Amino acid sequence: MAKKKKQQDVISPVDNVDQTLSRAEQYVEGNWNKILYVIGIAGAVVAAYVGYLKYVVEPAEKEAQVAMYEAQQYFEQDSLTQALNGAGGNLGFLDVADEFGSTDAGNLANYYAGLCYLQLGDFTNAIAYLDKYSGSDGVFNVLAKKAIGDAFHELNQPEDALDYYTKAANAEGNEFSTPIALEKAAQTAEMLQNWDKALGFYNRLKNEFPDARQSKDVDKFIAYCEAKAANS
Repeated sequence: MAKKKKQQDVISPVDNVDQTLSRAEQYVEGNWNKILYVIGIAGAVVAAYVGYLKYVVEPAEKEAQVAMYEAQQYFEQDSLTQALNGAGGNLGFLDVADEFGSTDAGNLANYYAGLCYLQLGDFTNAIAYLDKYSGSDGVFNVLAKKAIGDAFHELNQPEDALDYYTKAANAEGNEFSTPIALEKAAQTAEMLQNWDKALGFYNRLKNEFPDARQSKDVDKFIAYCEAKAANS
C-alpha cells in the first residue's frame, strides 16, 4: 500500500501578519536613532520653510506692495514715464520688478511696465515685460497676452499678433476680458484672410458672450466671413 503523503503545514494569515509586525518592530528597534534623525531633518526643513515665508517672503511682499502704490498712482494719472521710472524718491514699475521680482507685487509690476511701454510706443520692451508676467489671475493673463498681441500688431507682425490673441481668447478669463480677445483675434484673422479662423472666433462671441459689447454686430461679421470663405 502506498505511503500517505505528509500533510503540509498550513500557515494562518494571522500568523503572517504577526510575523510581519514582529519584523517591523525589530527594524524600528534596531534603527531607532536613524529614524529619529530623519524625523529631525524633516522637522528642521519644515521649520526653515515656515521661517522663510514669515521672515523673508512676507516682509518682501509688503515692501513691494508699498513701493508699487506710488507707481500705480502715476499710471492711473497717465504719467507713464514716472510710473515706469519712479519720481520724487519713489520706485517705478521697473525698479519694483527688478528688486522684488520673486514677489506677487514684483510680478505684477512686469505687467504694468509692459502696459506703460505699449502706450509709450516702445513695443519691443512692451512684449519683453508682458511676457515676464505669469500671474495666477486668469483675467490678467488674458489681458497680458492680448496686450502682447497689440504690440505685435503695431510692429506689423499680424501672424504673431494672431498667435497671442488666440492664446488670450483660449485662456481662462471672464465676460469682460475674453470677448475683447475674441474680437481682436477675429479681426486679425480677417486681415490675414483666414476666414475659417475668423468665423470660429466670431461664432464664439455670438454663442458664449451674446450680451458683450463686442457681439453687437457679430451676425454681420459672420455673414461677411461666410461669404468670403465660400468664394475662396
